[in-house]
Amino acid sequence: MDLLLWITIGFIIIGFVVIISMKKSMERKVAFIKANTDDEGNSSKAKAVIWWISGATAWGMVSMYLVGSCFDKYFG
Repeated sequence: MDLLLWITIGFIIIGFVVIISMKKSMERKVAFIKANTDDEGNSSKAKAVIWWISGATAWGMVSMYLVGSCFDKYFG
């Protein structure tokens, strides 16, 4: 097997594990922000949630690129 395939598989699996492990924490932060709309500490929690969403989006885009590269290399 080629290195590109191993990098793609590893990147996707590690990304899923990280996103799933952080999901509950982010859900709790969103619930806290919804419940305490007047609290001063919401800013840092909101930034953490926004960074998590941005990271998950970037991970998804890179994963799609890697999968596309694999298809192009092996089936193109």
